[in-house]
Amino acid sequence: MVDLPTWGPDTWRNKPIRQSPKYGDAAAAERVVARLRSLPPLVFSGEIEHLRQALGRVCVGEAFLLHGGDCAERFTECESDRIVRKLKILLQMSLVLTHGARTPVVRLGRMAGQFAKPRSGETELVGGHEIPVYRGDLINDLEPTLAARTPDPSRMLDAYFHSAASLNFIRALVDGGFTDLKHPEHWQLDFMAGAAKRSEYEAIADRIRDAIDFFETLGHTGSLRDPIAFFTSHEGLHLPYEEALTRRPPRRDGFYNLGAHFIWIGDRTRGLDEAHVEYARGLENPIGVKIGPSCADDELSRLVEILSPDGSPGRLTLITRYGASQIDGHLPRHVKAVQRTGIPVIWSADPMHGNTTTTTGGLKTRRFDDILAELERAFVLHRALGTRLGGLHFELTGQDVTECVGGSQGLTEQDLARQYETGCDPRLNYSQSLEMAFLAAELLASARSSA
Repeated sequence: MVDLPTWGPDTWRNKPIRQSPKYGDAAAAERVVARLRSLPPLVFSGEIEHLRQALGRVCVGEAFLLHGGDCAERFTECESDRIVRKLKILLQMSLVLTHGARTPVVRLGRMAGQFAKPRSGETELVGGHEIPVYRGDLINDLEPTLAARTPDPSRMLDAYFHSAASLNFIRALVDGGFTDLKHPEHWQLDFMAGAAKRSEYEAIADRIRDAIDFFETLGHTGSLRDPIAFFTSHEGLHLPYEEALTRRPPRRDGFYNLGAHFIWIGDRTRGLDEAHVEYARGLENPIGVKIGPSCADDELSRLVEILSPDGSPGRLTLITRYGASQIDGHLPRHVKAVQRTGIPVIWSADPMHGNTTTTTGGLKTRRFDDILAELERAFVLHRALGTRLGGLHFELTGQDVTECVGGSQGLTEQDLARQYETGCDPRLNYSQSLEMAFLAAELLASARSSA
C-alpha cells in the first residue's frame, strides 16, 4: 500500500503542470469553470462502474478491449453522419475480434469529449509569423491566425455542449437498434478488390451474419436486440475543465469524472509529482496511461502504485506506444517493472503514435505495415513474458480519409493530399480500420490458442 497525501478534485492545482494553456483573462476562465460546475453530468456513475467491471474481466483474460476514435474531435464535425460511421466501424471491428477470438469485446470510443491534444511545442511558424500551436477545439481553433489560436475559455462550454450532443445521439442510436449489423450493406469489402485475403474476410463476414440469423431463427434474439454497452473516453488534459465535471454522486463514496467513462493521461503529462497524475489518482473512473520509450522502469513502477494503490483489476490500463522499431527494446523492461509491483494492469497496444512519420511535403502520416508490425510484436512479446495483451488502441475515423498509407487500398504518399482532414495526427480510414480488425483478430485468436 502506497502512503499518499489527502486528495481532492483541486489538489492538482498545487503541482507543476504541463501542456496547460495560459488564458489572458483568468477571471473569465474561472467564471466558465463555475458555470460548468453547475451543469448536469454527461455520464452516470453507474455507467462508470459498469465499465470498471467490464475492464476487470479484460484484466483477467475474460474479455478484450477495443479503444478507438479520432485523434482530436472538431466542433464542426459533430454531425450525425460522422458519428454514425464512427460508431459503425467500432461495432464492426468488435464483432470481427469477437468472432476471431471467441471472446467478448469491451467497446471504448475516443469520442464525445476528445477535444484537447498535447503538442510538442508551444508555437509554430505560419507564413513567417510565430503563433500559438493548435491544442484542440477545447482550447483554440485550427485556423492559423493569432486571433484564432489565442486560448479562449468560452470553448470549454462549447466542448461540454458538443459532448452532450454527441452522447445524446450515441445513446439514441444504441437504444434504437443501430447495433443490428447483420445486413450485407454493413459488410461491403469492395476496398479489398484484388487483395489476397478478400475471400477469407468475406467468408468471416458471412459467418457473422449467419450466426445472427441462426439465433434469431431459434428465437434467441433478446441479447441481440438489447442495447450494447458502449463507453466514451478522452485524454484528461485540460484540468480546469476536468475538475469542473468531477463530482461526488449521491450514495457514492468517491469522486467521479462525469464527463466521460474513462480518462487517460498522456505520455507527455505522466510526471509522478505533477498535476495530471495527482488529479487522476483520486478518481473512481478507470484510468489509462500512455507509456512510451522515455518512461524509466522505476518511474513506471511508482506510477502504477500511485494510480492503482489497491490493485483493483480493471482500474489501470497501460497503453504502450513505442513504434515498430522500438517495441522490442522497451516493452519487456516495462512489463518486468510492473510485474515487480504485483499490481494487475491491462496491457493495451497503441501502434499509431510511435509510427508517425513526415513526408517530404510536410504531411504527418503512418504506414499500415508499421502499425501491423508493432501489433504483431506486442502479441509475441507478451506471450513470451507470460503476460497478456488485453487491448488495442487506434486513432481512426469512419470517413474515407487519406491520412495513413498502405493497406489493401494501396494508398501512397501521393494520395494523402486527396482527402487529408485531420488537424493533428493521421488516422486509419474506414477501410483500413476494418482490414486492421481482421488482421488483429487472427493475431488474437493465435495468442489465445497458444495460451
